[in-house]
Amino acid sequence: MPQIFEIHPDNPQPRLLQQATSLLDKGEVLAVPTDSSYALVCHLDDKAAADKLRRIRGVDDKHHLTLLCRDLSELSAYAKVDNQQYRLIKAATPGAYTFILEATKEVPR
Repeated sequence: MPQIFEIHPDNPQPRLLQQATSLLDKGEVLAVPTDSSYALVCHLDDKAAADKLRRIRGVDDKHHLTLLCRDLSELSAYAKVDNQQYRLIKAATPGAYTFILEATKEVPR
């Protein structure tokens, strides 16, 4: 049975954040709100959860998934970004944009 709970950015509740983290650690797929709709998410290093996410979405294993970063400081761990790209991304965010960047070795295949 799916669990439903809301976490508001203006008033985050540590107990609910811990529940979400625990579910991700157990290989679950969660729906999280974005600025335009909802996104299905799973733990970055969990191949079985990524496969489950792809099955839910009805896409094959060749379909690229989006990597969400908590902030711009985390970006350089997962993407190769030069100064010009960083300035462009910083100027355009927050906003309804998707940036396609070259991945670092931290991103699983």
